[in-house]
Amino acid sequence: MKTNPGRFFEDYRLGEVIHHAVPRTVSGGERALYHALYPARGALYSSDEFARACGLPAAPVDDLIAFHVVFGKTVPDISLNAVANLGYAQGRWLAPVYPGDTLRSQSTVIGLKENSNGASGNVYVRTQGINQRGATVLDYVRWVMVRKNRLDAPAPDPVVPDLQKVVPVADLVIPAGLDFSNYDFTLAGEPHRWGDYAVGEKIDHVDGVTVEEAEHMIATRLWQNTAKVHFDATFREDGKRLIYGGHVISIARALSFNGLANAHMIVALNAGAHANPCFSGTTIKAWSEVLDRAETAALGVGAIRLRLVAVKQGAAPFALKGADGKYAPEVLLDLDYWALMPM
Repeated sequence: MKTNPGRFFEDYRLGEVIHHAVPRTVSGGERALYHALYPARGALYSSDEFARACGLPAAPVDDLIAFHVVFGKTVPDISLNAVANLGYAQGRWLAPVYPGDTLRSQSTVIGLKENSNGASGNVYVRTQGINQRGATVLDYVRWVMVRKNRLDAPAPDPVVPDLQKVVPVADLVIPAGLDFSNYDFTLAGEPHRWGDYAVGEKIDHVDGVTVEEAEHMIATRLWQNTAKVHFDATFREDGKRLIYGGHVISIARALSFNGLANAHMIVALNAGAHANPCFSGTTIKAWSEVLDRAETAALGVGAIRLRLVAVKQGAAPFALKGADGKYAPEVLLDLDYWALMPM
């Protein structure tokens, strides 16, 4: 058999290292298409001159481009037969990615737990994105619910990794040379700096974006994400193609520019959950909550921990969870991350 049916839950082994196929060289075209798909306007990613004034050699590609490229490589081996992508933790961006960099991915299976229905199980992997120099640029954990192919396959001994709830500030990697001491707030688009945000503050990002089937399909193909639920309308009983969760993340992150224009460079992903499925025609809005702030050793650079929540149009203000502790049905995404901001 020469075609690849994808892995099923019983095909994974604890400690297994999977080297994912097809390295990808990132180009300026990647940035242009990303900015066409999402309302991304961060000055640090848009202008080489702005980036050089902040101590970088040029404008890096948006942090989520690196995430999507690295993630997309893993899909044929990790989530081709997934029921759902359940969550993220312990993610760190370790180096900026620039046009011309070539990225490849590898994953290590760090946990396995069959579900009580015996028809699926959760697979935990730590994935690394590695550039052409062998340097790791991105490292994160995710867990996926994957179907079983042979229902009589014996369940593995359950192993659920103990994951940090928050990446410690001391473990955040500040890009070499980054210096916000002469940051140009006028060119960036907003005057708000690190000290203007209070822990507990919530920000309604006001704007919305309606998800289009064509744009979602372009984005998912761009990242070479081959998960069947995103392409094949016959794969789900309801006949709908599920919108790639990363598409929702990028829309929400871009919407957060209005109120957080100076929150550049995602440096850590503490936690993330795709709370409810998203389908074409949904209008996404977003809000953020400031969870923490910390100083860094870099000149003029502060770290800000943010909760980014994507919701459907018409959701209650700052909707998140109900009294039962479960996500409200109109909540699509709950993402907890560290970003860097001028002080």
